[in-house]
Amino acid sequence: MIKISASTHPAKDDLIGYFKELEELNIDMLHCDVMDGEFVEDKTINYLDVAKINAISTIVLDVHLMVANPVSLVKKYAKAGANILTVHYEAFKDEKDLIKMLKLIKKYNMLAGLSIKPQTTIEQIYHLLPLVDLVLVMSVEPGKSGQKFMTGSLSKISKLRQIIKKQNLYCLIEVDGGINDTLAKDLISSGADILVVGSFIFNAVNKLDAINALKK
Repeated sequence: MIKISASTHPAKDDLIGYFKELEELNIDMLHCDVMDGEFVEDKTINYLDVAKINAISTIVLDVHLMVANPVSLVKKYAKAGANILTVHYEAFKDEKDLIKMLKLIKKYNMLAGLSIKPQTTIEQIYHLLPLVDLVLVMSVEPGKSGQKFMTGSLSKISKLRQIIKKQNLYCLIEVDGGINDTLAKDLISSGADILVVGSFIFNAVNKLDAINALKK
């Protein structure tokens, strides 16, 4: 069954309050959007916020690093309680450094995720799939909440699902950006395992209905 990972990004002013509300609705995962103001323009939560949530909950913490220097943060997020740590392909100039990073994440007993921006093709990361547990396909430009979903993401997901199946790999497909209940149906059909949802849940009058609509 599809998993819903609720984004922290829309809830900057009351993260803990929003999280507690979601936890009561049995959300599957919390997608912790970490931005440093350098890799993307916005600046959001950090490892201290993740640690606060981890201290009061057992929910899966799905941490997405949109930062320029992710290597320096691995140990901090491991200690904070991250279960999944996802880094951006585009944050590394040297692919050897990216490979070291993915191995380091696993060394700290977290699942290793690799995220790609809309302009990065699936073909560019095919050879890295055996090293990751999750690929996060960005269906909007990272860094800003409330953007419109880029429909080209559907073909990316389909290609990715085909190659994962062909190579008999264990690799989850996560999608992030502009997702609502209508798009969820197409994303699931294309092969997505996890939907990261921000504004659609955050702005919903009835958040439980919104979550159930996504899962249907």
